Amino acid sequence: MTEWVDIGALEDIPVRGARKLKTPIGCVGVFRTAANEVFALVDRCPHKGGPLSEGIVHGRAVTCPLHNWVIALDTGLAQGADEGSVPTVPVKLAAGRVLVDRGAVSLAQAAE
Repeated sequence: MTEWVDIGALEDIPVRGARKLKTPIGCVGVFRTAANEVFALVDRCPHKGGPLSEGIVHGRAVTCPLHNWVIALDTGLAQGADEGSVPTVPVKLAAGRVLVDRGAVSLAQAAE
C-alpha cells in the first residue's frame, strides 16, 4: 500500500525549477515544469553525481548544472548520446499539494 507524504504546496516549487527534499538516506529533487507537472528524481546525475535540483528545467527534462547532461523527468533516463539513469520517485498532486511515496523514496535511494 502506498503511503503518500505531503511535502508542501505546488506554489512552493518555482515554475521550471526544483526543490530538494532531504530524506534520512539522501536527497530527492522535486521538479515543476512550465505546464505545472511535478516529477521527483534522486538528486544525483548519473554522470558525476551533480545536483539535478540545481539544474535547468526545460520541457519535461532537467539539465545537470555540472556537465550539461539532460535527464528526462518522467523516466530518469539520460537523453541524447549520454547513457545512464536516475531512479524516479512516484509523486502526485492533490488539491494543490505535492505528495511523494514514502516507500519509493527509501527504495530509490537504496538503488543509488
